[in-house]
Amino acid sequence: MGPGGAVGENGRVAVEMSRERFEELVGEALDEVPEELLGLMSNVVILVEDNPPPGEDLLGLYEGHALTERGWDYSGVLPDRILIYRNPILGICDTEEDVVDEVAVTVVHEIAHHFGIDDERLHALGWA
Repeated sequence: MGPGGAVGENGRVAVEMSRERFEELVGEALDEVPEELLGLMSNVVILVEDNPPPGEDLLGLYEGHALTERGWDYSGVLPDRILIYRNPILGICDTEEDVVDEVAVTVVHEIAHHFGIDDERLHALGWA
């Protein structure tokens, strides 16, 4: 397996892609999010990590306090984090185009959590 390869669920080597290229795709996915929506995001950073925590089967993760949960006492806290996990995404994709699509869906999914939209609503909207 090359340095950018990931092992998919069926044990095969999936799409190989450098971390730099994957980070570019995350940036491109963010470019597709409407500016009005990005402007509403508050105190959040988006990071790429190779793998989720041990035992977790995730493509992305939102850690923080959704905008809908922030009250008058919300201040002085570290930024929320949206984590996009490179190897699990590469492991389920067959082509670079699949990676582009999966990154975009994952980014939108985690941004939605920042806005307080839960998985059930995301499924109903076709984003999960």
